[in-house]
Formats: sequence, structure tokens, C-alpha cells
Amino acid sequence: QVQLVESGGGLVQAGGSLRLSCAFAGRTSNGRIFSRYTMGWFRQAPGKERDVVAAISWIGDVTYYTDSVKGRFTISRDNAKNTVYLQMNSLKPEDTAVYYCAASPKIGVHGGPGEYEYWGQGTQVTVSS
Repeated sequence: QVQLVESGGGLVQAGGSLRLSCAFAGRTSNGRIFSRYTMGWFRQAPGKERDVVAAISWIGDVTYYTDSVKGRFTISRDNAKNTVYLQMNSLKPEDTAVYYCAASPKIGVHGGPGEYEYWGQGTQVTVSS
């Protein structure tokens, strides 16, 4: 059974920074391991859909960012630690949301939420103005 556990959320003032972490624990029934999953970060604000923020390929050589976070957020992964990170700088009030990490068995980084197989429980990020 696979579990994704996010940490690092909190309350920060506009312009501040946070670093989210997501630990991947366990194995799938077919033995697929962390380094064979595309990892993504998503966010969902109240009353809005869950949207992709960033995604990273199996070995971390390809990344994707939604336009609103380009130049401010950085996704990375450490396959030795089974962990994916999201460094968030220059935070804005509109970044306020619950942030989720997710794992997809597909190779591409442009997949939508439906392509992700496992999800974390979410961590709240609140940016005050």
C-alpha cells in the first residue's frame, strides 16, 4: 500500500517562502517504486477545482510549471529519499490553497489529475497580504 505524506505548509506573509515535502512510503501491488512515478503538486482553493502546480519526471530531468508559478516555485525530487519537494518563493495571497502531492505511473509531466494514481492528504498553505 502506498502512502504520500505532505509536510511544510503553514501561514506566511506575502513575499515569503515555504518548502513543501512529500514522502512516498510503501510499494504498489506490482512492485513499482518511487523512481518510476512522475510526481506532481496540485492545489485547490475553496470553491475551485484542483489544478496542477508543477510536475517532475521520473529522474527529475523534465519539469512542468503552471504559468502563475513560473519563476517563483521549484519542484525537485530525491529518489534516494523517496521524497519530492516544492520550494515556493515570493508567495502571493492567491497562492493560498490546500496543496496535494500525487504520483502518476505515466512518463509525461503534462498529465491532469485523472492520470495520478496516489494522492496525499494535503497541506494548507495560507499567504496573508
